[in-house]
Amino acid sequence: MSYVSPSPLAADLRSVDDRDKPSRTDTLTAQLCDLIGGPVGDHAVIGRARFWTPMRVLMAFAVLFLALSWFGKAGCIQQRPDADGVLGLDWNNGRQYVAMCYSDTVPLYGAEHLNEGAFPYKKQWTDFSADGKPQVRYMEYPVLSGLYQYAAMGIAKAWKQSPLPGALEVVVYFNVVAVGLALAWLVTVWASAQLAGRRVWDAGLVALSPLVLVHAFTNFDTLATAFAAAGLLAWARRRPVLAGMLLGLGGATKLYPLLLLGPILILCLRAERLGADDSRWGGLRPLRAGGAAAAAAVITWLAVNAPIAVLYDQGWREFFRLNTDRHADPDSVYNVISSFTGWQGFDGVLKSTDTPTILNLVSLLLFVIACAGIGWIGLTAARRPRLAQLAFLVIAAFLLTNKVWSPQYSLWLVPIAVLALPQRRILLAWMTIDALVWVPRMYYYLGTDRKGLPEQWFTTTVALRDLTVIALCFLVIRQIYRPEHDPVRRDGADDPGGGLLDRAPDPEHPWLPPLLRPRTLVTAT
Repeated sequence: MSYVSPSPLAADLRSVDDRDKPSRTDTLTAQLCDLIGGPVGDHAVIGRARFWTPMRVLMAFAVLFLALSWFGKAGCIQQRPDADGVLGLDWNNGRQYVAMCYSDTVPLYGAEHLNEGAFPYKKQWTDFSADGKPQVRYMEYPVLSGLYQYAAMGIAKAWKQSPLPGALEVVVYFNVVAVGLALAWLVTVWASAQLAGRRVWDAGLVALSPLVLVHAFTNFDTLATAFAAAGLLAWARRRPVLAGMLLGLGGATKLYPLLLLGPILILCLRAERLGADDSRWGGLRPLRAGGAAAAAAVITWLAVNAPIAVLYDQGWREFFRLNTDRHADPDSVYNVISSFTGWQGFDGVLKSTDTPTILNLVSLLLFVIACAGIGWIGLTAARRPRLAQLAFLVIAAFLLTNKVWSPQYSLWLVPIAVLALPQRRILLAWMTIDALVWVPRMYYYLGTDRKGLPEQWFTTTVALRDLTVIALCFLVIRQIYRPEHDPVRRDGADDPGGGLLDRAPDPEHPWLPPLLRPRTLVTAT
């Protein structure tokens, strides 16, 4: 029996057949897609949609989740008059915790004296510690985060002076901040989709992450994720200087993007070969490219920070002073241990103004040891790891060993985890657990005197989150040593985000000691 098309075939029959089709390759997606007609057909033409391209679908998903995230915080910008008839925010009876709508951006507007129109790092004020000691304070955020808050404040004040519909100034400020943070997350989704290569739908978990619902507007971290993802994309497109500049800007927003330079340099070191022909690299050798990215990052970071450091030295130092002096965060592994064992910490009982010197040293030492181990894996694995895999291990190690893991920091992991371990069920399980930590955290802060939760309820979920992240690290390491289990490489790809290193030769390194050479090459000698 022959079949005849009811209408003439299109002149252009091209199809992006190599694009990953999750409805046919992923069991979770296959089950979900039954709601919209089932998996894509065997003979479907892929990549010919005129409007609903994968990127536009991802953007639509991201906008939907960002809107839901805003509604989740909207309870904390509701207004009500007080006993004197003065309009203010409705944060009575711990509503910000009961409604789980708390966002740092709202209280910081007054706490950082932005409501006075003060320039960050110049304005100083006096706070009192728990033991009543006065302390001079300044803006506590890195330079670009502080300047972003200052710009949002300026827009909020201009809005209040305009004939546009108004609200409390802090409410307008929150909404201005939220618009910028939402745009930054859209950049993160876009860059992640570009980095995913043929597996573009992997970025769907960046757009639809449960962590976005909870933390997109908790703090200013989406600004850093945008710079980090854009920097990795620039590296993937073989523009190391631009990559370094973007990572440097990210480091001036939150320091973590600068950590991504470590995996880049390790992989460049592994790919370098003495006496190799420069024509293979187009005149740009791996170590030279890695060095250019690192130098550009440092120069950019200095260029952004130097004017503030010179003009307002004490204000600029506040971020570093605060991170040195602060004690173990409730979300840190050190506090989890203390919660269940009664352990007093490495420094013993401290006053609120005391610096946890030993904790700082131990935290730094553990991270350095973890980085050394990750570097050793990057150099000695039989096949060169993908950049996203090492990047995920470094950021996860930083969060696990650090004395501070603010809940929104988990957003740092989302785009890198999706690229490093594109297994949707596993990632969705971790993201859901991590997002749900917010519930006992809020009710722990509410206090047991107001029907909140005891500390152990909160720290139990934190411990579960930490164990889940550790499990993800083991899975990533397993796929590094057994690349046939890596979904990205299983289909013949090498490293879509590797840039200059993608499909590059993986030579022996005669100038490195045997301990730092790939395993297969060591055993062959």
